[in-house]
Amino acid sequence: MPHGRKQYSVSEISRIINGQMILSSNPATIISDILFDSRHLIYPDHTIFFALKSRKNDGHKYIRELYSKGLRNFVVSASPRDWSGLNDANFILVKNTLNSLQALCVHHRSQFEYPVIGITGSNGKTVIKEWLVHLLGVKRNIVSNPKSYNSQIGVPISVWQMNSNNDLAIFEAGISMPNEMSRLQKIIQPEIGIFTNIGQAHDENFNSLDQKIKEKLLLFKNVKTLIYSRDHDIIDQLIKTDPEINTKQLFTWGKAAGNDLVILSVTKNSSQTQIAGLYDHTKISIQIPFADDASVENAIHCWALMLFLGIDQPFIEKQMLSLSPVAMRLELKEGNNACSVINDSYSLDIKSLSIALDFLKQQKQNPKKTVVLSDFKQSGRDKDELYLEVSDLLKSKQINRLIGIGPEISKHHNKFNLEKDFYQDTDAFLENIKPDTFGNETILLKGARIFEFEKISRFLQLKAHETVLEINLDALIHNLNFYRSRLDPTTQIMAMVKAFSYGTGSFEIANILQNQHIEYLAVAYADEGVELRKAGISSPIMVMNPDRESMRAIIQYDLEPEIYNMRTLKLLRDSINDFNGVLLKPVNIHIKVETGMFRLGFEKSDIPALISILESSKNLKIRSLFSHLAASEDPKHDVFTRLQIKRFKEIGEMIKGAFNYKMLLHIVNSAGIRRFPEAHFDMVRLGISLYGIASHLEDQKFLRNVSTLRSTISQTKHVPANETIGYKREGVAKNDMTIAVIPIGYADGLNRVLGNGNGKMYINGHLVSTVGNICMDMCMIDITGIDAEEGDEVIIFGDEYPITQLAEDMETIPYEILTGLSQRVKRVYFQE
Repeated sequence: MPHGRKQYSVSEISRIINGQMILSSNPATIISDILFDSRHLIYPDHTIFFALKSRKNDGHKYIRELYSKGLRNFVVSASPRDWSGLNDANFILVKNTLNSLQALCVHHRSQFEYPVIGITGSNGKTVIKEWLVHLLGVKRNIVSNPKSYNSQIGVPISVWQMNSNNDLAIFEAGISMPNEMSRLQKIIQPEIGIFTNIGQAHDENFNSLDQKIKEKLLLFKNVKTLIYSRDHDIIDQLIKTDPEINTKQLFTWGKAAGNDLVILSVTKNSSQTQIAGLYDHTKISIQIPFADDASVENAIHCWALMLFLGIDQPFIEKQMLSLSPVAMRLELKEGNNACSVINDSYSLDIKSLSIALDFLKQQKQNPKKTVVLSDFKQSGRDKDELYLEVSDLLKSKQINRLIGIGPEISKHHNKFNLEKDFYQDTDAFLENIKPDTFGNETILLKGARIFEFEKISRFLQLKAHETVLEINLDALIHNLNFYRSRLDPTTQIMAMVKAFSYGTGSFEIANILQNQHIEYLAVAYADEGVELRKAGISSPIMVMNPDRESMRAIIQYDLEPEIYNMRTLKLLRDSINDFNGVLLKPVNIHIKVETGMFRLGFEKSDIPALISILESSKNLKIRSLFSHLAASEDPKHDVFTRLQIKRFKEIGEMIKGAFNYKMLLHIVNSAGIRRFPEAHFDMVRLGISLYGIASHLEDQKFLRNVSTLRSTISQTKHVPANETIGYKREGVAKNDMTIAVIPIGYADGLNRVLGNGNGKMYINGHLVSTVGNICMDMCMIDITGIDAEEGDEVIIFGDEYPITQLAEDMETIPYEILTGLSQRVKRVYFQE
């Protein structure tokens, strides 16, 4: 148990949360860890599990699984009747497990009297928190949220980390709905507040911007001091008129005279910014190694807090120069020698290491898991205790190999009982690495910023050109959960991962969906399913286009074919008869029926013969019956869509009535989920909407963009008037102009129709047009009058320039763009 942690017995926890001990084997057990996600168990002996309930999941389902792994302490809100035989466990019964989790952490927070800083706002919360930990960590022992654990669950888990070794706490709080912040305020109980800014995130859940600001201000109802920028007029006005807030000590900054910190000037060059200010009648300044507006605002918030705390200006100046980018995400990239590389190398503490190890464990594509780990800096922990805990953590996550980098971790090498190597620094490791050091493994890079693990990341990555497709796995999960929220809890989901998951990747996407307990995956062809099986995907997989050559693989790899006519049924039966392996169970099949799209499927007249054949086929079992709606997104075809649904129900009843086992019915796609709730049946199919592209504007505003195609400027050129640009001289400079050459062309999937001004790209805040024809490997854009240089980032599509707009410019649909992206465009996956 970490030194300095306040200790609670199970019986004390029961009293604190006003629970009832319904089973009590050892109520004196001391608890040090809280668990709410069954996948993240580390220390079963001293952990208590809160069985949280949500609309689509229930933690009570995982109690037996956790028990089998050694966990014996549970907080539940359901009767113990389903847990017979677990008599040596402790069970605390409560009305609501989330409320109880928060109540426990409210009590825990009240045990400490050192200062607590609370941060909220629309943007910058995590960056400001992480920068403050860096800036103040030299002088203070700080506890803070890991990553962006700022939700109704993340905040209490973060506050639980407070212990007597700390002398300062910094917690961020995020909300997405009204009535959430008051709960977080009771848990954090901040003494000092920072309000960053206000933006459009989660606008759909609030009546107005005023309502959202007032909700966020609830975090500060009991603070002694609130820090904010008066340059945000609407925040300033609402603070001045809030009777609970305007009586607090306000420390403000901004451009206008009268602020505590007056910003006199902001001077930028390509990579740095000089910020001059007036504080306490004295001119002062800082320099930061960033030039973007968001970083400037975040840095000034930090500066204001440090001035308020009375920290010396020379120390502030020195620390500000050492700021580094905050790793808001774990990045998964393809590596050399069939490796996958997870890069999380900007910060290091025990909690963030645990989060990164969970992400590593999700990856099934390689059986071997390797961690490259640096010394821990500024942990405030006893080193022997710290590295013993790291060793236990690696063991619990079933890590195969450790490469330790740094003098401290090397000194503690004997604490690690696994395959291991140690080096004094990053350069020593790179000097000794051999071509065959890594192969067929997934590698996590987790290091403190000072160790410059980006050098290792560059060495391990598969070499590719500068155009990358970034896939935001958090956005994918958000979109999945949005559609889950529209379904009855018993309705299952089949996710389409065909066509390389619409261009976004195969096993990488399937890994995430499997980890999110998706019920079914669907691929177009059997070889896609075989690839997923070889990458460790165990979820049921439907194959939509089985053929003669693939039937054996379907049987061998436990795939489930779509059967749409007598021919495919006969091919499967023949393959089963010819199969020389052991068939351990019937082959699951999915029967597709024709209801009006006239593509694939059994006609109603075929059903009696189909039933007769299947009744005599003991090696086949119908897993689902389904059909395809032709125009579920278009209201003008609603009469026809409802006719299809009626036909499907009739055929479904015919087939279901002939068999005495359950089979799933599904007909609606993403568009149909919202528009035809009466047709959800047992399962729905999620396709392109899972990837952030809805067929209807009503859904689109709730979805997050998943894919961003990025490149960089390879070269800039001045083109005199009347010169021509590109092949066939079709690009003509009517006036003197500046162009940029971008390393993406039609071989990467950039359609040639986008040439000659038809296509646009986003660079440094400007939407610019193409010039000349699209080449095989590159294209040219017009950057006349724009501040841009070689190496600057270019967005082909993303939040700034949506793929739906690009599709309009091409007179096509987003499907075609995503599935047309070449495999040579490197995919980078990231998750917070």
